[in-house]
Amino acid sequence: MTAPDFLDPRLTEQRNSRTARIDVAATLEIVDLINTEDATVAAAVRAVRAEIARAIDLVVEAFKQGGRLVYVGAGTSGRLGVLDASECPPTFGTPPEMVVGIIAGGLQALVKGLEGAEDDVNAGARAMDDAAVMPKDFVLGIAASGTTPFVRAALGRAQTLAAVTGLLSCSDPPQILAETCDVLILPKVGPEALTGSTRMKAGTATKLVLNTISTAAMIRQGRAYGNLMVDLMAWSDKLRDRGERIVMECAGVDRSAARRAIEAAGGSVKLAIVMTKRRLGKAEAARLLEQAGGFVRGAAGDPPPVRPL
Repeated sequence: MTAPDFLDPRLTEQRNSRTARIDVAATLEIVDLINTEDATVAAAVRAVRAEIARAIDLVVEAFKQGGRLVYVGAGTSGRLGVLDASECPPTFGTPPEMVVGIIAGGLQALVKGLEGAEDDVNAGARAMDDAAVMPKDFVLGIAASGTTPFVRAALGRAQTLAAVTGLLSCSDPPQILAETCDVLILPKVGPEALTGSTRMKAGTATKLVLNTISTAAMIRQGRAYGNLMVDLMAWSDKLRDRGERIVMECAGVDRSAARRAIEAAGGSVKLAIVMTKRRLGKAEAARLLEQAGGFVRGAAGDPPPVRPL
C-alpha cells in the first residue's frame, strides 16, 4: 500500500503527534509544548558530534591553505549562515572575507521573506561563481529539509570547482548529495511543533551546529587563550571594556596599564597580553607569538585559573 500523496517523506515536514491539539491549548500549555520539543534539540546535535568535528577539521584545513568557510542557504538556514559569518570579525578579529554567508535572494532576503528564491537553481550555481569559490575553500550547504534547490545547485557547482563541501540538514538529503559531499551533518530533531516550521527546532539545531563549527575552528587557530576571546576587535565600548578586562586578568595589571598595553600593541589584545606578561616590547612579543603559531599560551604561558563565582 502506497502512502497518501499528502504525506511528505522528509522528516522536517512530518506531523508531530505530541502537538496535534496545540491549536486548542491554553497559552501556558503552548509554551510547555514548544519548550518540551526544544529540549530535544541538544541531544540531536550531540548525536552528530563526530560529523561536526570532521567539518571543523575541514574548516581548519581550509584556513591553513588560505581558503574560506562559505555558508550557503535559503530562508532561515541562509539567515543563520549569514549571521554566523557576520559575527566572526568582531568576535575573532577575522577579515570579513574569511567566513562568508550566502543567502538565496541576496541581502534583501535577510529582512524580507523571499521564499521563492530557494527554487532558483541557476542562482545557486551562479552564487558560487560570484563568490569565486576555489579548491581551497570549504562550502557548507545549510538546508533544513536537505532538498532546497538553491543549495543543491550551489553545492554541485562548488564541487565542479573542486571545493570541499558539506551539508547541514535535519532530514536525509538526496542520494546525490549524500554521495558527493565530504561531510554530512544531520541532527534529526524530528517533526516540528508546528508542522514544517523549520525556523523552530531545525533552526535551533542549525544555530548550535554553526556556532560550534566557527568557534571551534577559531580556537584551533589560536584565537582563544583558555576560554578568553583574545582576538576580538574593539569596535564598541563593550568590546573595548572586555579587551581591557582580559588584559587586566591575564597580566595582573590595573585598567590604565591594560589600556596602555593595548594601545602600544596597536589594538591587539593577544599581543598586549604577551607584552605585559613577558615584559617585552611589541616587536619581541610579536616574534614570540609568531613562533608559537599565534597561540598566546605558547608565547606567554598558561592563563590564570577561573575565579570561583
